[in-house]
Order: sequence, then C-alpha cells, then structure tokens
Amino acid sequence: MQISLENVGKKFNRDWILRKASFTFGENRSYAITGPNGSGKSTLLQMISGLLPLTEGTIRYRHAGQDVSGEDIFRQIAIAAPYLELIEEFTLTELLKFHRQFKPLRHNISEGDFLELTSLQAARHKPVRHFSSGMKTRVKLGLAFLSDVLLLLLDEPTSNLDLPGIAWYQHMLRSYAADRLVMIFSNQRYEYEHIPDVLYIRQAQLQPNPAAV
Repeated sequence: MQISLENVGKKFNRDWILRKASFTFGENRSYAITGPNGSGKSTLLQMISGLLPLTEGTIRYRHAGQDVSGEDIFRQIAIAAPYLELIEEFTLTELLKFHRQFKPLRHNISEGDFLELTSLQAARHKPVRHFSSGMKTRVKLGLAFLSDVLLLLLDEPTSNLDLPGIAWYQHMLRSYAADRLVMIFSNQRYEYEHIPDVLYIRQAQLQPNPAAV
C-alpha cells in the first residue's frame, strides 16, 4: 500500500488542525508521526483511514500499481487506538470470531494462536467488559497486528500497558510490521524507537525534518 497526501487539510470551526500537508508514504515501510498534544496526530490518522472527511486536499491509495478507492480502503486497514471501543458484550472468543468475518488473520492464524500470541488464554471465555484496560489494549493491538491487511495505523499504541506489555508491543511491532505500511502516531519515543522515518506536526504543518521541531 502506498498513500499520497496532496495538500491535505482539516479545519474545525475556524481553526486549522492540519494545513496543506503533502507527503507520500511508501509501500512496506514504517513511519512515526509525532508532535505536541493537540497537534493533530489523531486527526491525521482518522483522515487517512477515512473516518474523518477532509476540509481540503486529496488522499490517494495505491497497491500493486493500481488505485484503491476510498470505498474499498477500509478492508485493508487495521487500527488500534485508545478511543476505539471493543464490543464489550462479547467474550474474547466471540469477539475474535466476529472480527474474522470482516478481516481474516494473517497466515491462517488460529484462535489458539491468537490467544497465545496475546497471552490472553485464560480470558478466552471472559466478557470483554470485565477486561482491564491493559487487556483491552492487548486485544486491540493483537487484532491490528494479526489482521491480514496492507495498512496498520497505531495511535498511542502502549496506552494502559505495563512494562511487560510494552515489551510485548515492541516484539509484535518487530515481528508483524515488515511487509506492509505501518504508521505510528505517538509522542513516546519507545513506541517507535527503531523506525527511521519520523514526521512532525507543528503549527498545522507536517514536517519530515527533525530539526524543524
């Protein structure tokens, strides 16, 4: 998946959160997008994913030399973010079964494999509403990392994770990010410390040069 931003902008009321942003995210590469709180990181993620309409500009998606329409892009995106809710009435097993109806898992990963990879075997029959915040984050990240999609969007991915959870996230990132486009929206360096391509949002501008901050 390759994504091109062409003079993209978003305005809420009279305030521009992002303005005239242009950049091409290359296929099978990983990027970090950082910036001060309120700078527009989550807004950019939601525009790229199609969850939020643009005020100006265009976003183009391409895969294998072909354009991907905005209507079809959702099938190729997995998102993990603190503000995205899980269906809490489901048990973990039911949630996984429901998710797989829309987005299959990579390499035919089984339910047992998923539970083992997320260290949630003991919670398989537990309703999600009874999960701790850290367990919910593991579920979200597990579903994102292990879904068979071309684009992975992670917003503040280690929110609510303890130190072992952060180490698990870093392992999953190293293991499951190599062959697709990955974007991490974060202010925490340990969430993207091995990613060389870092972009900054500052004063409503997207800047690829670290010296600009």
